[in-house]
Amino acid sequence: MFPLMALFCAAPADASQAKAPDQATETQAPAKKKKEPRPSTDPYRVRYNNGGLEVDLGVGLWGIPMPLDWDGDGLTDLVISCPDTPYKGVYLFRNIGSLERPFFDRGKKLTGRAANNIKLSMVDGKPRVLMHGFEYDGFFRDFFKNKRPIPYEGPVMDEGFKKSRSKMWSYVDWDGDGDQDIVAGIDTWDDYGWDNAFNGKGEWTRGPLHGYVHLLENVEGRYVNRGRIEAGGREIDTYGAPNPNVWDWDGDGDLDIICGEFVDGLTWFENVGTRNKPRFEAGRQLANGEGDIRFHVEMIVPVMCDLDRDGKMDLLVGDEDGRVAWVRNTGRVKGGMPQFESPVYLRQKADAVKFGALSTPCAYDWDGDGKQDIVTGNSAGNIALIRNLSGGEHPVWDAPQPFTVGGRPIRIMAGENGSIQGPAERKWGYTVLTVADWDGDGRADLIVNSIWGRIEWFRNIGKGLELAPAQPVKVAWEGRAPKPAWNWWDPEPGTLVTQWRTTPVAVDWNRDGLTDLILLDHEGYLCFWERFRAGNGELLLKPGRRIFRCGENSSYNNRSEVTDTAGGPLRLNSAEAGASGRRKICITDWDGDGDLDIIVSSRNAEWFENLGEKDGIVELRWRGNVSDVRLAGHTTCPTPVDWDGNGVPDLLLGAEDGHFYLLKNNVR
Repeated sequence: MFPLMALFCAAPADASQAKAPDQATETQAPAKKKKEPRPSTDPYRVRYNNGGLEVDLGVGLWGIPMPLDWDGDGLTDLVISCPDTPYKGVYLFRNIGSLERPFFDRGKKLTGRAANNIKLSMVDGKPRVLMHGFEYDGFFRDFFKNKRPIPYEGPVMDEGFKKSRSKMWSYVDWDGDGDQDIVAGIDTWDDYGWDNAFNGKGEWTRGPLHGYVHLLENVEGRYVNRGRIEAGGREIDTYGAPNPNVWDWDGDGDLDIICGEFVDGLTWFENVGTRNKPRFEAGRQLANGEGDIRFHVEMIVPVMCDLDRDGKMDLLVGDEDGRVAWVRNTGRVKGGMPQFESPVYLRQKADAVKFGALSTPCAYDWDGDGKQDIVTGNSAGNIALIRNLSGGEHPVWDAPQPFTVGGRPIRIMAGENGSIQGPAERKWGYTVLTVADWDGDGRADLIVNSIWGRIEWFRNIGKGLELAPAQPVKVAWEGRAPKPAWNWWDPEPGTLVTQWRTTPVAVDWNRDGLTDLILLDHEGYLCFWERFRAGNGELLLKPGRRIFRCGENSSYNNRSEVTDTAGGPLRLNSAEAGASGRRKICITDWDGDGDLDIIVSSRNAEWFENLGEKDGIVELRWRGNVSDVRLAGHTTCPTPVDWDGNGVPDLLLGAEDGHFYLLKNNVR
């Protein structure tokens, strides 16, 4: 059991298509015992290699859709800007389906540049692309080459804002006078403050996000800021990221507004004035017969497009995980509100293996067929199995299949107060996991951390992907269970609560036949949590011991930067609150010397070499990143694999873009 755990059951780390990122150069890590590192190979993005498979259309993180008929065949294609590492770029997805059933080819990278807050407007049937304060002339020919400023007179929209993340501009003939005005959505996080503001009752003590909508009127070719647009006698103020879409949504001849928000909702503002003099009622959550229209994750970007060419303007909504949902306009109006169908995520030919955003893989043969599968979490709080269908160095992969409890897919979410960074993160879960037979019944279970920092396990009940409900991992604390100093809530007695989004690595470290945990404690130190059998036969963990020491580079912050070179216990994250945790870990014999090394998330993955154990203390030596290629947006997540069957562990890395990257071992 021990060699299997050591090689294959690794743990994840936090945050591309064409081939791979830029070519990697020789590793920075020196080799021990006269072994010289080989030139590192390019990490490559893992492909489905499954010709007939259909999956959700998606780029990396924060896909921003720009729909247009790229090839003139009468079907709407998608150009999507993806501004995050390592998938960064603008991608074309050709529609090879039909008007009734849009379906898309594999993405083609058009340029390696990308932008956030970029929006397409159709003016007289021609595409115009705006960003905050300027237009890109001929964007779909020259992309970011021709940048033309758009100055305006009057108040500065974001004057005094300390933090604004969304600034979306679009053209519209606001007052029906035949020229193009600009409607601009802009948000501010100044009241929210982002981090660590819950009181002892779990109540957020700062304000909400704000999202305002401004009118820049075209006055004889110059733009004048007429101020914030009002609805119901008050300024429009959404929960961040308003991204306004102006159209005659209810078919009564005047222009209405549908806004997005930072989380996952749409707000409908009905024009009860005229075409020339708009006046809006207070906003209402856009809903249909099934309830409020919601999306899978957050940071939604709605844009308007008549996708099926039926004469009714639809919405295409980019999600945080890079997918795009079609919200089809039925043309009906109920209670003064236009009726849209519930979101349906667009589909494409399978290309690169992907699971949401911030994928956190653990390689494990879940189905017992002798081939390493991928068990993975993601930022949405889901957990899925990606089955290896063929084996070999370049496996054929199945689409992700969710693990379930009670017949429902596992979804861990923060809710209103589960994220230290506040209620704006209510739909995130950040699941990170390891696989091991935790209860000794011969079946592999899931041990999971998440946005909550609670270490829980899901028991395998022998019914495929159906698992028992989560239960806490138990520790024999001598007193109260410790917790991160910034947690507003207290752990239940005997449970394990540590820093959020960091891997609980299951491994029989001391080779006594019981599965232990290697995990950061509540202060960010890497600890050994030894398993033992209590007098009543119950399997428990002893409190974590800081047995891992580094002679230098012993303490790091949340950006993997060294904060202490004096030596001492290995502290992988000394940061606090929202900057804490996040480190993803796996354990394997990277250099082939017979002991277990520590691999940790970084710009790709850092190697901490095991120099040996004496008097219960494991001496480590930091050897740097295993490659020079940057795969991290926020962070990566490593797990060891041996797909080529040579007995040497390579690294599979989950990235913020939701894809998986293989890095060959460059030490052995």
